[in-house]
Amino acid sequence: MEVADFRVVLAPALSLLCAVLVFLLGRHDAWRALFTLAAAVTKLLVILSLLPGSLAGTVYSYEVIDFPPGIGIAFRADALGMFFALVSSTLWVLTTVYAIGYMRDRHQRARFFGFFALCVCTTVGIAFAANLLTLLLFYELLTVCTYPLLVHDETPAALRAGRKYLAYTLSGGALILLGTVLVQHLAGTLSFAFPGVLSRQSGDAMLLLTFVALVAGFGVKAAIMPLHGWLPTAMVAPTPVSALLHAVAVVKAGVFGLLRVVYNIFGVDLLGELGYAPWLAAVASFTILAASIVALAQVNLKRRLAWSTISQLSYIVLGAALLTPLAALAAIVHIANQAFAKITMFFVAGAIERTTGRTELRELAGLGRVMPWTMAAFTIAALSFIGVPLFAGFVTKWYLSLGALQAGAWWFVVLMLASALLNAAYWLPVVYLAWFRPPRGLPAQVREAGLLLLVPTLVSAAYVLLLGTTTRTPGMPFSLAEAAVRFVTGM
Repeated sequence: MEVADFRVVLAPALSLLCAVLVFLLGRHDAWRALFTLAAAVTKLLVILSLLPGSLAGTVYSYEVIDFPPGIGIAFRADALGMFFALVSSTLWVLTTVYAIGYMRDRHQRARFFGFFALCVCTTVGIAFAANLLTLLLFYELLTVCTYPLLVHDETPAALRAGRKYLAYTLSGGALILLGTVLVQHLAGTLSFAFPGVLSRQSGDAMLLLTFVALVAGFGVKAAIMPLHGWLPTAMVAPTPVSALLHAVAVVKAGVFGLLRVVYNIFGVDLLGELGYAPWLAAVASFTILAASIVALAQVNLKRRLAWSTISQLSYIVLGAALLTPLAALAAIVHIANQAFAKITMFFVAGAIERTTGRTELRELAGLGRVMPWTMAAFTIAALSFIGVPLFAGFVTKWYLSLGALQAGAWWFVVLMLASALLNAAYWLPVVYLAWFRPPRGLPAQVREAGLLLLVPTLVSAAYVLLLGTTTRTPGMPFSLAEAAVRFVTGM
């Protein structure tokens, strides 16, 4: 059942209002914090108010501007969009609290928090986009809004990273625009209301061009190799921005766009007939392994996190490319599993940097003894990425392996085992260093990070445990992911 409901417009509008207020009055720390936190919490409550209906099968929609028939700016909260919106809005609350603590005494805080709110506005707009045109509009706005955050420190390295980011992402946006025009020409609609709008009658050449344009376009922000080059460079940004890039907004917008392409533009049946999916799965598999191997060589914590992100994002792409219900479930669930584990690690990296000034892996020796809660959160996230049972990452690997067997592709189970070993190879030594090696040159006054940094870190780590142990609890995000799978696969 589909019903008109203004709440799907209100959710992104709240962040837009927050940004306006911050730009106008954000020079005052108290007002800025009040606007940002109030908007974050209110947005989450609005999205949560849609959750019971979404679990019951209701789709909420609202048309804002109608262009020629089938083309317009419209919002639609189906189960897949709701899952993405719920994850991003939850993480925005945590990241807002963290950013208030992290950015204390930093310059241009009003600018930072204003564009920070705009990024979340565009992310929820992407989640609730009813068609490819609306998604493209908010996708490009996200690029523009993220740039000032990326170059916030205004150093030469930050400005170089910003230029590289724009070169990659605007080129990707141009490819998506081409794909959008082709979809409208071939299907006569851009709507996400169906499990596929294209048909074989459009011709193999046109379908291939459309597929390549859309996958490459969204693949830039999804950091599929070789389109990933901007992401490691972007680690010069402040840690809350890195968290935004890797967990809340930018890269998730890329993989979410790919899910829409696979399930709502082409559809499982058509992709199965065309034979494009195995090629996408091969690219994702290469990215998973190659990025993990590169991560092993990184000696800076944030750069190792960046390469880990590149690898982990392709789990979502691989799950979509396998075209089976269980693999689709893994792909959708991993949006949350990767997000909470990765943001935990970035929170830890920022807390260590602000508390000790240390950023290199070799400098983390003994930190578990002086920052035990912080490093406990890091350990939980690390075990999740490895795929240890009772942690969120295990759920992804389990269902992705089952989905591969469902598709008759047992070799992807071997890929999951290899990926788990590589994750263990580059995260367990860090855990060992922090807990079992003596501190090196740490000042005696070093203690846990302040509460504004520590509490969001512990909450996000708790989510990693929650997502790994309560998958079958009614009303949990997993139930929403199952509802999304039923829609996108028609099964």
